[in-house]
Amino acid sequence: MQAEDKKRVMDLVDKQLLKEVLEQALQKGGDFGDIFFEHKKTTAIRCEAGRIEKIQTGVDIGAGVRVISGEATAYAYTNDLSREGLLNVAGIVSHAAAGGKNNVNLDFTEVQPLVEFNFKERPGDVSTERKAAVVEAADQAARAVDPARIKQVIVGYGDVVQQVTIANSEGDYVEDERIRTRLVVQAIAASGAAMQTGYEAVGSLSGFELFASEQPALVGEAAARQAVNMLEAQPAPAGRMPVVIAGEAGGTMVHEACGHGLEADLVQKGLSVYANKKGQAVAAEEVSVVEDPTLDVRYGSYRFDDEGVPSRKVNLIENGVLSDYMYDRLTAAKDGVRSNGHGRRESYQHKPIPRMGNTFIAPGKTDPAKIIRETGTGLLVKKMGGGQVNTTTGDFVFDVAEGYLIKDGETGPMVRGATLTGNGPEVLRIVEMVGSDLGFTIGTCGKDGQGVPVSDAQPTIAIKQLIVGGTATGSANGKIRRI
Repeated sequence: MQAEDKKRVMDLVDKQLLKEVLEQALQKGGDFGDIFFEHKKTTAIRCEAGRIEKIQTGVDIGAGVRVISGEATAYAYTNDLSREGLLNVAGIVSHAAAGGKNNVNLDFTEVQPLVEFNFKERPGDVSTERKAAVVEAADQAARAVDPARIKQVIVGYGDVVQQVTIANSEGDYVEDERIRTRLVVQAIAASGAAMQTGYEAVGSLSGFELFASEQPALVGEAAARQAVNMLEAQPAPAGRMPVVIAGEAGGTMVHEACGHGLEADLVQKGLSVYANKKGQAVAAEEVSVVEDPTLDVRYGSYRFDDEGVPSRKVNLIENGVLSDYMYDRLTAAKDGVRSNGHGRRESYQHKPIPRMGNTFIAPGKTDPAKIIRETGTGLLVKKMGGGQVNTTTGDFVFDVAEGYLIKDGETGPMVRGATLTGNGPEVLRIVEMVGSDLGFTIGTCGKDGQGVPVSDAQPTIAIKQLIVGGTATGSANGKIRRI
């Protein structure tokens, strides 16, 4: 962080007050205590019906205090950052603690990150007019694709500047700043009684420089073309068939059907199909699954998690073998390991839980075009839609937002109405080819009432057989993300 930015974070609290608050929180016992301060400024611009409908900015400031005692957690939060307000919430959580408190260290030492990110154009330095121009450019480009059939375009711009201070009873002290910027376009096309929707989103851990690489007009055009093309698409066939998921479809499949099941809290509660399977083959040898929040500018990246643990790359599945889970401090203590930096929270109003950041299937060595040629006949998925997954069983149903038939090893006509039904672990076992490409998508992942920014990705992969068609049924433990 630049010096002036660091000062803003430090202005939230002084270390002596941190010490008092943690002493109050741990006065009746507890194995671990921490405090999380947040200052978050947001900007949102919405364009609908061809005009800017809303420009909204806001600031949210608050703190949360937590005490862990055994396997129990007490958490309270406040937006009253006075000494009295903070000591009050500390006193509340202290009543839930008992025993422990053997290794308390309040001589704070600043934790150093393992990775640094550079924000080149801070949102606060960009005028509202420039931000609105991005929205208008996306809207106009979308409408120009087919003025007669594009009936509605909704464009949303958003940026978040989040500054946090974290301190705990182990003596760790962290200051961090996260800046995220995004643009979302939804286009609706209609012809007669037929109506179709296109959706496109871009975003990153960055400032306004996002739009140096992601042109707003191209984002709007992509959403509109998807909607218009779907009007001409033929109904998707139903039945079991080979499926190729293109890299450009992003990693919705791996995020939902695999990633949530590798979060340690679900594993420990017996709500994951991957429980007690470390060291076992859970996927084809060609499949490796990685969780890496250290990737530069990705939407789910971060220097520290929300417990002050430096982010790092974690190999979850290596050459088909389950090697690790995603841990926060609480679940790591239960398994007798150290947190690998995946304790995340939506805001100071939420306690941290194990969450994904950037989750992806690692690229292989096969040319994506060769994968389509060798598949011969089946379904090519270029964009995933919504759906649901049961993390306990791994069963899933996903909508296909953009799909094509594969005929004689070539990409054929576009189809609509396709769904993919299967079981996550089974699908990973029957992946036959893994491409050399890698495509990312972004979203907000929902879990336990909290939403956090994520990216997911995969290369082009060939799946031996999936059920195409049908309707979405079953329980939704993992929620599909939309921004």
